[in-house]
Formats: sequence, C-alpha cells, structure tokens
Amino acid sequence: MNEQYRNRYINDKIDENISQQSYCCDNPFVESRDGNKVCLNCGLIFERTFVGNERRAYTVEEIQSRRRTEPRWRDFGPRTMLPNTKTDSKGKSIGAKEQALFSRLSKIQNSLISSIERNFWEAKPKLKMLTSKLNIPEYIADTAWKVYSIVAKKKLTMGRSINGFISGSLYAAIRVHDFPRLLDEVCEASLTPRRTVHRSLAMIIREVLPELNLRYQPITAESLVFRFGNELDLPIQIQKNAINMLRDASKNGLKRTGKDPKGLAAACIYIAAKNGSIRKTQSKVADIAKITEVTLRSRAKQIKSKLT
Repeated sequence: MNEQYRNRYINDKIDENISQQSYCCDNPFVESRDGNKVCLNCGLIFERTFVGNERRAYTVEEIQSRRRTEPRWRDFGPRTMLPNTKTDSKGKSIGAKEQALFSRLSKIQNSLISSIERNFWEAKPKLKMLTSKLNIPEYIADTAWKVYSIVAKKKLTMGRSINGFISGSLYAAIRVHDFPRLLDEVCEASLTPRRTVHRSLAMIIREVLPELNLRYQPITAESLVFRFGNELDLPIQIQKNAINMLRDASKNGLKRTGKDPKGLAAACIYIAAKNGSIRKTQSKVADIAKITEVTLRSRAKQIKSKLT
C-alpha cells in the first residue's frame, strides 16, 4: 500500500515538472510568493497554496506577533447576539414564524444578562482604549480592571459616570504602581472633567483599595524629574543633578506640603539645565510640565534660596 502511494507521489512530481517545462519559459525559476507558485522569469502561476505550515505559538509574545485580526468577541458576557433583523447571515429572508421565534429568544437572552455584565460590556472597551492612548503597561491595566470590577460589584456606578470611575480606577492603579502619569493626562485622554474623576477617585481610595490590600502612593517630584528630563532630551547627568538639588533643598527646609510636585520637578530641571549650559526656555519647560511660567519662576526662586 505504501508503495502505491509513493509511486503516485513520484508520478505526480514528474507530471508537474513536465507541465512546468511545457508551459513555462526556457529558463523556469519557480518560487512560492504570497500563497502562489510563480515563475519569477515569465510570471506564470502554476498553483495556489492554501495550507500554511506555521509553528504553533506558545508564549504571549508569539501570539501577539502572529495575530492577524483582533478578537471578534470580548472575554466576558454572552457570545451570541440575536438582532431584530428580517434576514439571516446569508441574506435570505426569514419567515414570520422564525421572526417571532428569534424575537422571543432575544427577549429571553436579554433577561438573562445581569446589570454587571452590561456595565462590563461598556466599561472594558473604554478602559482598553484609554490604556492604549496613554501607553500604559499591561500589568497596570489589569490592576485597573480589578479595581473597577470591585466598583461595579459594590454598585458605586449607579447614578454616576462610568467614564469617571474608569479614569479613577486607572489613575488609582497608576499610583499603586508608582507610574509617572498625571491626573490631568488621564482626564484629557478620557474627555472627562477633573472634578468627576477626582470624586470617583476619592470613593475608590476610601472603599475599594483597602479591600484589595493596595496602597495609594501620592506622586512625588522625584518620579517626575526623569520623565520631564527625557521629554526635554536632557542628558542623564543633568537629571541626576536635578534629583540631588531637590533632595538637598528638602534637607535644608524646603516645604513641599501644599505645592504641586510638577512645579518642583520642573524648577529643578530648569535650574540643572541652566547650570549645565543647556538652553531650555521657561515656556518649553512649563509646557512639558503643564504648569505656568509664573509657577516655574516661583518654585525655582524657592529652591535657589534653600541651596545657598
């Protein structure tokens, strides 16, 4: 039996070579290009290849690199939706009895979906879009989703803005992991007023984070120095000098209470760049730090007074 298959395979190869030589050019050069076997000299297509022999993906990186399309369904909630249409998936019209059946099934399905699932169906894409827009790492996004899940289960979103709690959950996760992102950036990316996000964030800190045993860490000026320095294309030595300057000023009695860490970080960056003979205008530094030039000059004056 094996001998018959082997002879048939050899005969097919011989017929294929004969057909290539008879129909192709004088000097055939056949290669596989985009699923087709093509002669590169004359352009004749011999056959199409529909089966790919890709290696199986095991790790997350391999899966992400070989993904061709986005997943059609989300990872929660029902997988099948019953729309109120008069045609099926092939475009054929549905009779009256079938329409009544599908309408009844759709009502039964909607009655089985809980309010939390409907909340998640709306919240998950918004959180994914927000983390993608702000370039947030995946581990912080996972923490934000855990926080928002507790928020939804406690029904804190009833009568309140979902966007506000999504932004508040993301910023709470950012502060738990001490990631250098500002509250204004989260509000701007989510198109949500700062007041709404701040109110939601206060409820999350008070009621959700203690349940998850997570500690909210306020943002510090030291964590912002390196970020502002990288955005201004400053050398690493200038950034280290700014950090040392800020620590020396704090030891000499600089009061940080009531002062925005953005202003202190920007002032140290500006002074260190000026001392290192690197020209950075006050307007550019203030724009990067999202503060006013008046605040920048005031904080720089206070820091200089503590260093002398």
